[in-house]
Amino acid sequence: MGPIPGAREELDRLGQALRARLVELIDDLAPGSDPSLLFLDEPRIVGWHEPLRYQYAAGCFRGKRPANVSTTDIVSRAAALLDSAGWEVATSQEDASGTPRTVVTGRHDGCSIEIRVADHGSDTWFGGQTPAMALYEPEEFRRPEPVHTAETVTAGYVLCYECDGLGWCYDCGGRGWLPDETHGRRHCPACHRRRVCVICQGAAQLSVSDLSPYQRGHYPELGR
Repeated sequence: MGPIPGAREELDRLGQALRARLVELIDDLAPGSDPSLLFLDEPRIVGWHEPLRYQYAAGCFRGKRPANVSTTDIVSRAAALLDSAGWEVATSQEDASGTPRTVVTGRHDGCSIEIRVADHGSDTWFGGQTPAMALYEPEEFRRPEPVHTAETVTAGYVLCYECDGLGWCYDCGGRGWLPDETHGRRHCPACHRRRVCVICQGAAQLSVSDLSPYQRGHYPELGR
């Protein structure tokens, strides 16, 4: 799975620009806040279909607007700051858990910023995200080679009846997940993300002397 040339550099550039813009807005609209608490350190996976898509995103940074600044003034100021920086601006209303807020949304270069201003109280929330980008070329999955075969099984052992010597989970092939049309990926129901075969725990073989009567039933050549 090779990197897409220039993709990570472009996403990093957008992430750095987004953080710088958010810091400017926080300093202006909620002076006294600590921008070091605005975390945009690493992109996270937001799209699990192949190829995976990555995004820088800031959660909900809470600041306090000055006591002498009204909701109307802070909304106007936020919109003006974004507009003057070349961002496309829109405002809307929302009611989150009974707390009415005015939302100022800015979009630019594929990035978005949202500033939520409480209609009552001084809380102001800041958030933003870059576009979701693929950083790596998709790669066709190849099942791993078996850990053991009939020729390499240890004396006194038999190939695991569950994985037939693969060692890895037979269902997911050692990935821990399976492709899913809706969500891109889903946890493997056989190994529950453990990746290895649940019977042999990755050994690919089982000691004949330790087999239970049920397990011996999988090996008729052993007799009773």
